[in-house]
Amino acid sequence: MALRRRFQSLTLQHRRLFSSSDTNTLRGCGKERTRAALAALRFEENPERILDLCRSVALTPESHLDRIVFSKAISKLKELNHHDGIRAFIQESMNQPGNRSERYAAHCIILYGQAGLISDALNLFDKMPQIGIERSVKTLNSLLFSCLLGREYGQMRRIIWEFPRKYGLEPNLETYNTLLKGICSSGGAMESHSILAEMERKGIKPSKQTFASVIEGLYSEEHLDDVGKMLHLMKRYDMSPGIGIYNVRIQSLCKLGRLAEAKALLDGILSNGMKPNCRTYGHLIYGFCRQHKLDAAKSLYAEMVGKDLKAEAECLFTLVYYLCQGKDFEGALSICNDSIANGWFPNVTTMSMLVRGLASINKLHEARRIIELLKNRFRRKAQVWDQIEMELPKPTDD
Repeated sequence: MALRRRFQSLTLQHRRLFSSSDTNTLRGCGKERTRAALAALRFEENPERILDLCRSVALTPESHLDRIVFSKAISKLKELNHHDGIRAFIQESMNQPGNRSERYAAHCIILYGQAGLISDALNLFDKMPQIGIERSVKTLNSLLFSCLLGREYGQMRRIIWEFPRKYGLEPNLETYNTLLKGICSSGGAMESHSILAEMERKGIKPSKQTFASVIEGLYSEEHLDDVGKMLHLMKRYDMSPGIGIYNVRIQSLCKLGRLAEAKALLDGILSNGMKPNCRTYGHLIYGFCRQHKLDAAKSLYAEMVGKDLKAEAECLFTLVYYLCQGKDFEGALSICNDSIANGWFPNVTTMSMLVRGLASINKLHEARRIIELLKNRFRRKAQVWDQIEMELPKPTDD
């Protein structure tokens, strides 16, 4: 949260910091410049300017903050279909002193996947020895993850069957976890049985993450009997389902509309003395909202708050949106106030629904209060809220 607040502060300064056409005039150093660049990237839509912003700071593979800037820039350039810029920037960064390393190559392979440029990721993996970097299981795993990001599941299958033998690489747990995530995301969850058997033959013990991916995939394909088999297999490995596995099951059941079963799992968690977390309730609230069971959703929210669990932003946004859809504007206002207290504002569509809904039930004071908050918080959209405010009924003398 401290970093988020810092970014918000820097956002107000970014026009001043980057007002010159020459980004080399950027003041400050180190992390300060990187944070300023990240704040500026949020609003920049010119691809060349995005590249200039990134070049204006010294990005290194060792810095988590620098990797965030990289990722944000790649996402923006992808949205703008500036693929040549992505290729040039990654290649340029690879040529920087100190970046010719296994770790940085793995990171660049993932960035290619994020951009949907899987052929470029494959090309970088292929030519690594030519640029003085040895291929390893780490870079193999990055290549698989790149395919996962790019949803290139066919390529993922080809890589796992060909590359370990071709390049003399031995897959590890991370390799199989990434593979299973991809296979289960592409409608092949039943293949997980043979992959788990292969892992057992190789002496690789699955993790809870392994089972979470498989269970989620089995639910999405409605192989519910096989979910039970996976839970039984976990016991063979002396694993008990933690709250993470329960959350996957609850979320999956909610997606299938099997709300009674999802709620029964929560009841089971509580009766067994296990502590649910905010995500447990968030999945259930979303599921009940989607089925327009709003009283149940509000009860779950109250129960969560009663357990001193802090709702995530998306959970609050979901509640406000669906309560507005259900014409429960007072309930939506209460949840919205909780959200705003955390500095989280639902999107324009939801907030405009709420404002107009409050006006429709003669809560004009509250409607105008929210509009004022929004105008102060999002000055770039002040005209939108001015227009909405003009459409509201005029206040009466009383």
